[in-house]
Amino acid sequence: MNRRRWAGTVFSACVLLLVTSCAHTLQGNAVSVFADPFRVAGMPATDGPTGLRDDAAAPTRTARDTDGGQIDHLAESSVSDIEEFWQQAYPQAFDGEFTPVKELISWDADGFDGEFCDSNTYNLVNAAFCHDDNTIGWDRGVLMPSLRKANGDMAVTMVLAHEYGHSVQKQAKLTRKATPTLVSEQQADCLAGVYMRWVAEGHSSRFTLSTADGLNNLLAAMISFRDPLLKEGDSAAGEDEHGSAFERISAFQFGFTDGASSCASIDPAEIKQRRGDLPVLLPEDQSGELQITEASVRSIVDAMGILFAPKNPPQLTFDRPACADAHSDAAVTFCPASNTISVDLPALEAMGAQSEAEPGTGLTTGDNTAYSVLVSRYMQAIQHERGGLALDSAKAALRTACLTGVATVKMTHAVNTPDGNTIQLTAGDVDEAISGILSNGLVASDVNGESVPSGFSRIDAFRVGVLGDEDRCFKRFP
Repeated sequence: MNRRRWAGTVFSACVLLLVTSCAHTLQGNAVSVFADPFRVAGMPATDGPTGLRDDAAAPTRTARDTDGGQIDHLAESSVSDIEEFWQQAYPQAFDGEFTPVKELISWDADGFDGEFCDSNTYNLVNAAFCHDDNTIGWDRGVLMPSLRKANGDMAVTMVLAHEYGHSVQKQAKLTRKATPTLVSEQQADCLAGVYMRWVAEGHSSRFTLSTADGLNNLLAAMISFRDPLLKEGDSAAGEDEHGSAFERISAFQFGFTDGASSCASIDPAEIKQRRGDLPVLLPEDQSGELQITEASVRSIVDAMGILFAPKNPPQLTFDRPACADAHSDAAVTFCPASNTISVDLPALEAMGAQSEAEPGTGLTTGDNTAYSVLVSRYMQAIQHERGGLALDSAKAALRTACLTGVATVKMTHAVNTPDGNTIQLTAGDVDEAISGILSNGLVASDVNGESVPSGFSRIDAFRVGVLGDEDRCFKRFP
């Protein structure tokens, strides 16, 4: 068999864990995402039509071996649109002129007679760019229908925008044979974000993308492409890395917000700096799940007290007393008037129940879906003690998400609590928090449990905290 080299979408679901011993900016001009909580990278965050337009321009490309069905029409339209974008955008971003891929290839992973990049396509539930012959292919039978069913037309378009990103980076010489897969994949995520910004701004003749629910669904689909969670000592550890959900969404947001120049800046050093101390592999002797109990909640709150050392620590209660200046029915609430964190334990347990990812979405629930909400309410107590800050506003919601990101990094180092437990986040926990921020938004909510409509903005605020500190959060969201 001939040696083949191809870059494809990793489509997988994984369980994320918490352990205890117990971003149209073709010119690359950065757009502030922080000026207004109701804007996304400078655009209003609004719901609206998302997907293939009713009056969409006809595809200019046709796939080989197509069945002529709806999925292939959507994929052909997507590639045609992506090529229209790069035809005009490439010369502004890179040297030279843009060259389209040689051919598009469609297959059904349940069929036996397909071939792509010198490989039989039976059971190939994937989409990919083949470096060897400059082609792009996709599975119309399993992958694309599941993505479309879960997250709409644009999930299919986004996958192909990512694959086309590999062609763009090859033409622009952003990568070499020695370039790590991790870098190549996150550059492609970023380049997909550049194209999606163009669509969101209304320039596409085929697709629309709303900046609230539409972009939220796109990010949910993107979580599907994160790396599976591996343990230390696993033979696959460090091989063919694509990145966590946090890393891949960050790369996409860089392109959406800052343009193609930000994609070219993604290299091993940048990824290492962005990853920081966040764990990548799960220790072999850890199950990763901390059962949600009254004792575990107290341990988390105690850990926050040790890490942030407030002069007047909030009180913890498992009742739901009336609050004079906040009104929320969430599983965890903070009352400024009494400086009290109230926990509805059964509701918190339900929020943190471990589940398998929904097919095509990648969104999972687990203990850190719940514990991150608890931590976020402690972060509201930190804001309250600082004084002079409104806690019932959109900026307060994003400030809370930012500070929760700060706390998340602090918790990657073991914290020994007075009850004899050791609290420490591990590999996968950040992705679990990201899923919660996108699905329920409570980590990025104010004292009344109200959040902003854009999951993009919520996740971006959380990342500011992960990559910064408390002062940065207060400066970004005054």
